[in-house]
Amino acid sequence: MRLPDEADIPTQISIVPMIDVIFAILTFFIMSTLFLTREEGLPVNLPQASSAKRATESARVTLTVDKAGKLFLNKQPISLEGLEAEVKAKAKLAQPLIVVLNADEAVNHGKIVAVMDKVRQVKGTSLAIATRRD
Repeated sequence: MRLPDEADIPTQISIVPMIDVIFAILTFFIMSTLFLTREEGLPVNLPQASSAKRATESARVTLTVDKAGKLFLNKQPISLEGLEAEVKAKAKLAQPLIVVLNADEAVNHGKIVAVMDKVRQVKGTSLAIATRRD
């Protein structure tokens, strides 16, 4: 109950706690977007190249050759014999198709040449080799 001789207190909106909440939310979104990376292949030790470029944005599949020489097409294990048929099936779905080759630098050169030969036999596909930038 108010007494008649009391003065009216002007209403105020305290904006400082609201600013603190906005900065906390902004910090959360900034920190969470720093951890968003696009993983397209299995983790391999890529060789470095000073002329590395980013692949264009068209239909892409990732072909990974790990240190042991095992093949993976979009993270699914595949044999060298079945590679050509699988790439043909993906090439029919989207034109043009870019096959990005993620090969560990410790893999035998002959294995990489055999994989590249199988991919190049498919019409309508381009081959890109993934590297790390210097």
